[in-house]
Amino acid sequence: MDLLKQAATVPHEMTSTAFDIAGYDVVATLGVVRGVVVRSRSVVGTFGAKLQTIFGGNISVFTSLAEQAREQAYNTMLLQAHMAGGNAVIGVRYDANEMMPGVTEVLCYGTAVVVDPQG
Repeated sequence: MDLLKQAATVPHEMTSTAFDIAGYDVVATLGVVRGVVVRSRSVVGTFGAKLQTIFGGNISVFTSLAEQAREQAYNTMLLQAHMAGGNAVIGVRYDANEMMPGVTEVLCYGTAVVVDPQG
């Protein structure tokens, strides 16, 4: 099943880097949820990026790869929150580590919660 369709049960507007969601009360805290993606650069992508460095500026090949990895990690985190019984994620953060040359781990994590609209 498509990860994006699975993650759709926790809407993007129900996530926050803060520790609350405006207009909602946290009624249950379910624990830390995370999404992890490990990506490598392709030989073609690395060659394209090297060409772009000649001209300076944004290296779009790497920007695209980074955005894809972040989105996949984020959607995996949303799926984990749904599986834990949550309808929101607060305290969302990203982290990235180079595991070896050309291989990067991207982590998205937060706290899965159940929220109800404020009365």
